[in-house]
Amino acid sequence: MKKILVTSSLTGPGMDALKNTFQVTYPDKGRYSRDELLSIIPEFDGILLTGYRMDAQMIRAAKNLKIISVYGAGYDNVDVDEASRHNILVANAPESVTESTAELAFGLMIDVMRRISMKDRWLRNNPGEKWGMMMNEGQNLFGKTLGIIGLGRIGKAVARRALAFGMKVVYHNRNQLSQELEEELKVKYLPLDELLKTADVVSLNTPLTPGTRHLIGERELNLMKESTYLINTARGEVVDEQALIRHLQQGKLAGAGLDVFEREPYIPEALLKLENVVLTPHIGTATHQVRVAMTNEACQNIIDFFQGKMPASTINPQVFNKFK
Repeated sequence: MKKILVTSSLTGPGMDALKNTFQVTYPDKGRYSRDELLSIIPEFDGILLTGYRMDAQMIRAAKNLKIISVYGAGYDNVDVDEASRHNILVANAPESVTESTAELAFGLMIDVMRRISMKDRWLRNNPGEKWGMMMNEGQNLFGKTLGIIGLGRIGKAVARRALAFGMKVVYHNRNQLSQELEEELKVKYLPLDELLKTADVVSLNTPLTPGTRHLIGERELNLMKESTYLINTARGEVVDEQALIRHLQQGKLAGAGLDVFEREPYIPEALLKLENVVLTPHIGTATHQVRVAMTNEACQNIIDFFQGKMPASTINPQVFNKFK
């Protein structure tokens, strides 16, 4: 019987199916340390990976491993090239995370632009303060231009919500969509620099790759209007965090909504002190329904693979062909 390592204690029908098919090991509580993982991983045929980094050292230690199933859409925590060199298939779970991440992106957008969290704190800390007709003003979303960087599954879901709010949507993608699809989605392609100069709100929905690390840095932030808001539900390293902090402190940006950070779980003290920033602890997929769906999707990848079927969301399909 194949031996599968699940790096967190997960529940749901997906885990039940995995346990009924394979010999499954997972921590009773808490997490494995890296040293523990390195010591036990050689005996496993597959791994369902939740948050750990599968770097070259870990992959080389996994002498029997055939598949890494990543719990979520992002797989920047896996050295895919190294896995491929060792004939290890990598698959992720992108389908289940789309709508919840788009919801959070929009929640951050509404919160920071309408100053909801800021004014919640103000009411709690200043109960005797008077309210005024011209006080506490924020910004409408209606009529604003939203610039989406990365119009994949999540980017498209954000675009749908923006249109419902009466926003105009422009986007930048590695590859421009077809004219038919642009018309269907009611979006317009712009080069990155033009998008940054144009948008009232910039939403980051791109994966983290060597090409997108610090995609938004000092130069790009300088292109944005002082009235612009930045929303990041992608990966923290897509943004040069220190450059962003400087721009927010100096009033060169109106505000930011951030669910991800460069060195999670560390958050710079300067960010925590900024009133025009809304922060959440990487909760884009943190709903009960989505966690169950993610577990199902990640488990199904492993089941499919060992039944001779290529998982639907395989990252390195050339590896699967070697098993035929």
